[in-house]
Amino acid sequence: MLSIHDIGAIKKPIVWTLHDMWAFCGAEHYTEESRWREGYFGNNRPAYESGFDLNCWVWNRKRLHWRRPVHIVTPSHWLGQCVRESALMKDSPVTVIPNALDTSRWIPVNKPTARQLLHLPPDVPLLLFGAMGGGQDPRKEYDLLLKSLNLLRCKIKGLELLVFGQLSPKEVPDLGFPIHYTGHLHDDVTLQLLYSAADVMVVPSRQEAFGQTASEAHACGTPVVAFNTGCLPDIVDHERTGYLAQPFDTDDLAKGIEWVLADKERLQRLGHNARQKAVETFTYPIVASQYQKVYERVLGKECNLLENNLP
Repeated sequence: MLSIHDIGAIKKPIVWTLHDMWAFCGAEHYTEESRWREGYFGNNRPAYESGFDLNCWVWNRKRLHWRRPVHIVTPSHWLGQCVRESALMKDSPVTVIPNALDTSRWIPVNKPTARQLLHLPPDVPLLLFGAMGGGQDPRKEYDLLLKSLNLLRCKIKGLELLVFGQLSPKEVPDLGFPIHYTGHLHDDVTLQLLYSAADVMVVPSRQEAFGQTASEAHACGTPVVAFNTGCLPDIVDHERTGYLAQPFDTDDLAKGIEWVLADKERLQRLGHNARQKAVETFTYPIVASQYQKVYERVLGKECNLLENNLP
């Protein structure tokens, strides 16, 4: 736990991996406002805020104390571009390196076996959605998913939805097909079974630094349907490992789900490609080698700087 002042007081070279937008924002961890691009001033404060401007105060503390260059690593090109556009960190070097996965542990489980262990129907198209708190996080766009699923009424025979991270609500949405709720999961083994049991996972997020559930699903051989925004294009290859819909277009998201499930051979091929993408991109040795190159580059620059400053 370091304060803003403590971070600025570090004299060693710093490589900082971001997992949200906080480093270049005020006090926000995610925001759809544009102050992080312009700077936090009184004349660009959102009208819905009032009282002490905490975001402006925090941002100015960062600007005061963070004088030395920092090498930024982001897990997605979207977050890296945000850093480059930010008023606070636009001059910082940025490298995009994905979050690592243990692909020897996150592996496909035989689908019939996974469904049997989870007491799920064996022969129906199964769509998976998950988030901490289920549909309660607005960034996960659960409402857009429900609109898309409403468009699929009677279009996909036997379709069922599986939601993890949330208990069954008092009012279950009427989509015209069954919904299974798992509640909060406490172990990775159950999550691995869920990914493997599903035919396709849908990730309709608006903002995420890195879609960890999407990469885990890929490692388990499950295609992903998502919006073509944020971090998801770093994980999902359109029509190769899943489907990337036009941002926040519920018709296109529904089209993507239908496209993935329409052809069994294509579904199998997408799952194979998804597993291959995970192994080639997210494994520990591959990610570690990318970090090693960053560390060597940063240390090399520091050594050159010291040599140039010798009397």
